Parts: sequence; C-alpha cells; structure tokens
Amino acid sequence: MSGTDPEPRGSFLDALKRRTVSSDLQPPVPPALRQATAYAWRLLVIAAALGVVIFVVIQLKLLVVPLLVAILVTALVWPAFSFLLRHRWPKWLAIVVTVLGTIALISGLVWLAVWQITREFGSVQERTVDAVSQFRQYLIDGPLHLSAQQIDDGLRQAGTFLQQQAEVLWTGALAIGTTIGHVGTGVLLTLFILLCLLADGGGIWRWTTRLFPRVARPAVDGAGRAGWRTVKSYARTQLLVATIDAIGIGLGAFLLGVPLSIPIGVLVFLGAFIPFVGAVATGALAVFIALVYNGPLVALFMLIVVLGVQQIESHVLQPILMGSAVKVHPLAVVLVVAGGAMIGGIAGALFAVPLAAFANVVAVYLSSKAWQHAGQDLASRDLIWQTVPRERGRRS
Repeated sequence: MSGTDPEPRGSFLDALKRRTVSSDLQPPVPPALRQATAYAWRLLVIAAALGVVIFVVIQLKLLVVPLLVAILVTALVWPAFSFLLRHRWPKWLAIVVTVLGTIALISGLVWLAVWQITREFGSVQERTVDAVSQFRQYLIDGPLHLSAQQIDDGLRQAGTFLQQQAEVLWTGALAIGTTIGHVGTGVLLTLFILLCLLADGGGIWRWTTRLFPRVARPAVDGAGRAGWRTVKSYARTQLLVATIDAIGIGLGAFLLGVPLSIPIGVLVFLGAFIPFVGAVATGALAVFIALVYNGPLVALFMLIVVLGVQQIESHVLQPILMGSAVKVHPLAVVLVVAGGAMIGGIAGALFAVPLAAFANVVAVYLSSKAWQHAGQDLASRDLIWQTVPRERGRRS
C-alpha cells in the first residue's frame, strides 16, 4: 500500500480503449484521403455507367435518334395539339391536322428556300467569285503585301481544316443511317413514333413506369412528368426564338438587298434549335453573304440587324411572352452543345441542351423527394441551371 488510492479499474480500461497502436509499416490513412477516395470510386462508377449508356446509344442509333426526334417534335407541336383538344376536336382529327400541318409547314419552307436558291444561284456565284478576286488582289497590293503563294497556302490549310470538321459533322448528321434507305427508314420510324406519342402518350408512359418496382413508381412518374414539362417549355421557347430570329433577319436581308433572303431565314429558323451556337453560325452566314455580294457597308448593316434582332428577342420579347420559363447561362449552353457535337455530331448538338435540361430537373426532383410533397416548387431549389417552367409573369 502506497497510501494513495489505486486507480479505478474502469478508468484503466477506458485508457486502453483510447490508446491507438500505430506501426511505421502501416501508417493510418488520413481522413481527407479516405473521403477523397470514396468520392473517386463512386465517380468512376458513374462515369463507367455513362460510358456504357453512350456506347449502347451509339450502337442503337437507328432507333434512338428517331425516338429523340419524335419526342422533340411532339414537344414542339404539343401546344397546337392541346389547343385542338381543348376545343373539343376528336383526337384522331387533331392528330391528322397537327401532323399534316407540320409536314406542310416544313415542306413549304424547304420549297421556298430551294426555289430562291435555284433562281439566284448563278448571280450569287458570279458576284462571289468577283468579290473573292478583289479581296485576293487587296491582300497582294494592300498594306499586308502577301504573295500569291502565301495566300494559296493559307487557303489550302483552311480548306483542309474545314474538310476535316465537315467530315465530323457529317458523320453526326448521318446518325440515322449512311444510306438513303436508312434515312428513309429513320423518317418513317420518326413519323410512326410521333403518331403513337400523340395518340397514346399517357398510356405509353404509364406502361413505362410499371417497369420499375412499385415503391419507386411515384418517384419515377413525378420525375418524368417534371422533365417533360421542362422539355415542352424548352421547345416552346426555342420555337419562339427561331420564328423571331428568322423573320427579323430574313426581312432585314430582303430590305438591304442581300440575295437568298428566304434561304437565310430558313437556315436561321433551323439553326435556332441549336441554342446560341446555331444563331451565331447562321447570323455569321448572313453577314458573309452580304459582304461578298453587297460589299462591306451593307455587311455592316446586316451585322447590326443580326445583333439587334437577337438582342430584342432575348431581352425584350422573350421575357414578355415567356416569362422566365427557361434560362440557361450561355457558358453552360456552349459547353453542353460542344460536348454533344463531339459525341454525336449535329444530332448530338441538337439534343444536347434538352437532354441536359431534362436530366437536370429529374436529378433535382429525385434528390429533393418532391413526389412526397404535393405542389412543391422546384424553382426554389438550387439547379445547375434554371429550366423549371414557371407561370408567366412570376419573378424568380
């Protein structure tokens, strides 16, 4: 006995539990590294899953591309189709009028473009050759003092680059097939899917949800419907953008005396469905035609028209008519469209933004468990970008 109280047995066991045995051969892994590796392997699994999905989509492109085209066309014509149904038209008649009206509109635009191109092609070709010759002579005699060999080498390099890029885009453009038969099959399949979606889209979606476990069906159904509303809002917005841009730029080209004003308007209308990038490319084409045919002054006025129409459409008319239905940051659009073009060419660029917006809203819907709270507003959530449709006139 030392005269002092012995240490309680419980405190001795607690001290043993708190002790950590370390070894120089196996030092403990830092918590930050463990957390980083946990995120890393999960990201690798997600990347692998996405890679498998992209591989399957590429292998089944003859089916996937017509399906996506039909879904996007359905979203575009849905306002007109719903309008006919609300006014008590029979469904079969509403389908016939909607589909035939869409085909007639597209065919009319293509016919007008081809008609004006065939009528003015010779004159435009002659003026273009003269403009190129004058510009070439200016490069030789002007302040740059380039030689003919330098100009030819530069043109050869530019031609090679454009050819390479055209091959990449053309590969994506032929995603539904490389032969006329495949293209025709894709068009017929798209038309058939469109008819089925208009006739029984609700039934097809209910059948799709039954493929999932019963406990997951409410979440799948709610997420799918939220994504579909976003796609419809996107399509309606892009249709408005395309119409305003095409009328404004085409009319401006006609008033300035720029040739091929109707084909320019048609290209602007079609290009607007590839957000941001399409408008820039088709607007640049209009300015280039004005430059080579009408000269620098008219080209400058054409550039002012293009920029003015796009600014009025995006900052004045679209907010008034559509509210804040779909707002995507230009940086996100450019990155998504570029990624889609690298994966699937023109088809990838066309579907990149609606697919990304759909996936974004579905992910937010599932993560917030919005199906458990009826009427929950996803607009108040933090989104990658703001694509949740909201009522007109509502402020974010």
